[in-house]
Formats: sequence, C-alpha cells, structure tokens
Amino acid sequence: MLGLPLIILPMLAQPLTAAPTSAPAPKAAIAARQAGYKKMGAAMKALNDQLKSGAPVKATMVAAAQTIAATAREQSRLFPAGSGPTAGLSTDALPNIWTDRATFDGQMAKLIAESGKLVGVVNGGNIDAIRAQAKATGGTCAGCHRQFRADN
Repeated sequence: MLGLPLIILPMLAQPLTAAPTSAPAPKAAIAARQAGYKKMGAAMKALNDQLKSGAPVKATMVAAAQTIAATAREQSRLFPAGSGPTAGLSTDALPNIWTDRATFDGQMAKLIAESGKLVGVVNGGNIDAIRAQAKATGGTCAGCHRQFRADN
C-alpha cells in the first residue's frame, strides 16, 4: 500500500496557492464594487450603532470591523479600465479614478490600512479607542468619496 502515498506525495509538496484573480468585466465590476460599498456602509452603521448603545456587543463590533476590512481589501481590483463613466456605463465613480490612478490607489491603500487597524482596536475592546478608529476609518471613506465619487 506504499504506492498510493508515493503518488500523492509530490502533489502535496507543491505550494498551495490560489490562482491570481483577474479583474471582472466592467459591468460586473461596477455591480460588485457597489455591493461591496453598500456592505461596508451597513457594517459601519452596525458598528456605530453599537458604539451609540448603552452596552455595545463586542462580537457584533468585531464582525462589523472584519466585514469592513475584508471588503476594503477586495474593492481596489473592482475598478478595471473601462468600468468608469467614460465607457457609457452607469456609475458614480468619477473619471479621475483612472486618470489619477496613483492618488486613487493611495486612498484605497489608506482604507485597507485604517480598516485593518479598526479590526485590531475592536478586538482590544477599548470603547474610546474604537470610537476614534471608527472615526478615522470613516474619514478615509469620506475623503475618497469627495475626490472620486460623483454622488456624495
């Protein structure tokens, strides 16, 4: 019975990595990014609602922060060339996302960093620190909206 493991062994020795994810088609990208931002908004609302309550539930805040951070990491790939208003598609994304990509990518990196910090702070449980980081994360969102979104 040694034959089977010897056949499988080389396959197990290979790294287990995911194939690179390519950007979706323009219409699918728009739908996915809009859904992602709505998901992030709902999670931010859930987090802020907990912070406004008299007895915030840590598990709810952790789940909300994790949703924001995980979704933020996916959003930047959802702005491929041809998925803006110049392609004749309905979107609130402004053309300068594609003409000033370095600034946009910087804003996306800042969102990823701030939402990652949010997860850590929420896990720490200090309500004042959570409020401050939620405000910083929300400020990052607002800053990007002012620069890159038509429907503010």
